Amino acid sequence: MRYLLKFYHLKKSLFLFLVVVSVAVNAQTVRKYSNEFMNIGVDAAAFGMSNAVVASTNDVNSGYWNPAGLIGIEDKQLSLMHASYFANIANYDYAGFAMPLDKQSAVALSIIRFGVDDILNTTQLIDEQGNIDYNRISLFSTADYGITFSYARALPLDGLNVGVNAKVIRRIIGDFASSWGFGLDVGVQFKQGNWNFGIMARDITTTFNAWAIDEEQFATIQNAVEGQNQELPETTEITIPKLQIGASKKFVFHYDYVLLAEADLNFRFAETNDIISTSFTSIDPALGLQFGYIDMVFVRAGVGNFQNIQQLDGNESIGFQPNIGVGFKYKGIEVDYALTDIGDQSAALYSNVFSLKLDLSIFR
Repeated sequence: MRYLLKFYHLKKSLFLFLVVVSVAVNAQTVRKYSNEFMNIGVDAAAFGMSNAVVASTNDVNSGYWNPAGLIGIEDKQLSLMHASYFANIANYDYAGFAMPLDKQSAVALSIIRFGVDDILNTTQLIDEQGNIDYNRISLFSTADYGITFSYARALPLDGLNVGVNAKVIRRIIGDFASSWGFGLDVGVQFKQGNWNFGIMARDITTTFNAWAIDEEQFATIQNAVEGQNQELPETTEITIPKLQIGASKKFVFHYDYVLLAEADLNFRFAETNDIISTSFTSIDPALGLQFGYIDMVFVRAGVGNFQNIQQLDGNESIGFQPNIGVGFKYKGIEVDYALTDIGDQSAALYSNVFSLKLDLSIFR
């Protein structure tokens, strides 16, 4: 019985392994959901507001959310975040650094890693004589990296800022396949009194990924599953553009209490389950609130991910995802927490997300 259980678990690992590899190597010429790990988001403060921050973002994390917001930083800043994904199977890590060049411009560097480590490679489990040999099992990892270089500039029109992201995508799946990708984002912010408006256009160049597949390693997958001796798949994929539009307003009460409210519309140029969906575009709204006391203690809440859900009886209902979070800032050190279904579009369990932001002027 013990050996039967081991064999069952190995068969399960082989299935999961083949699924992971097939996702990477079966890259078609046009994939509407390529590089989805770059859409998860960063910063627990933003997660707490359901990612409704495209208009109000003004710190180091603007390198991800809207590079035009980098104009809001006054000194060098560092941001770090770690989160677990898929019930701790995957790790999601982010680091960002930003600095002003002068009063009119700023730059930033952001790095994202989404990885699954120590995956069982059971393609060589059975030897040439048909015997099961557990010593032939090896481990491999799959990891996606996104490196973003950001530049922001204040325009002559007071309150109008623009920013540009240049992205490099690196995706690796063990020794089986890897790819390089490149793309551009453009962001705009406009501030008028207590109102902020923002636009973020992602992948405006249709981010391009080119895969390199190891034919020898790919052959081991084909031989591991009977009847899978097909030709190598296409090795090019394109990420279609996405658009975010937002507006926020700040309300000040008795000088010490500040309420920030923002509403965003997220456009994807494909037909999806979003609450508004056509053959041309789909729209998913998001609302976020942040209540702050003396710029030290913050409480956040948001709602987003509005989806049309097909029920078992054929009827449709509208689902949505609420998020909450808190934050604390003291002398340039800010720690944020969010309870959120991080980047997921399902009814999975919520995750605890923490992030740290440092204003490096505190070390002077």
